[in-house]
Amino acid sequence: MGFCVQPGCPEVLKVESAEDMADAVGQLYPLETEHAVLVWNRVPVLLEYRYDIPVLLDDLVPLLEEVRRPEFSETRVYWGSDTFSAEWQIRRDGALLDIHSRWMAVSGGYEFLLNDRSQLTVEINSFVAEWLKVLRRITYDLGAQTVHFEDDDLVVRVKALLTSPH
Repeated sequence: MGFCVQPGCPEVLKVESAEDMADAVGQLYPLETEHAVLVWNRVPVLLEYRYDIPVLLDDLVPLLEEVRRPEFSETRVYWGSDTFSAEWQIRRDGALLDIHSRWMAVSGGYEFLLNDRSQLTVEINSFVAEWLKVLRRITYDLGAQTVHFEDDDLVVRVKALLTSPH
């Protein structure tokens, strides 16, 4: 498979309150825990739950909402974490997404390999379903902690993504 995400089973810390979902995720997982793994054209890319995923959430949730819309045609997303820095140009082609990527930084320093394999085509439903695995893991872990959020907008949007049919 050209694109998949393995959410793993990270250790969880106690969190009672947080500013928003990204803040809660940064508090919820310790630094030394299992990572999520994004596989891009057979190249595994580690995503740290404590640092990478909180940075990605503010772009990931709107991206998943957007690509599911029937009128979606194209977008560009910049992933701006220190250890997951990439730019993806995403275009719809029927039920598929054509993604052209440019990788600036990844954990392990093998951006050159990812840039050699920068083109990816994936079914929209598969792309969304793969990312939802990570969001499901986070939502479950946050729910087990009964975290109080000052701003729950992202939490509400993630729950809507998880419960809506593809």
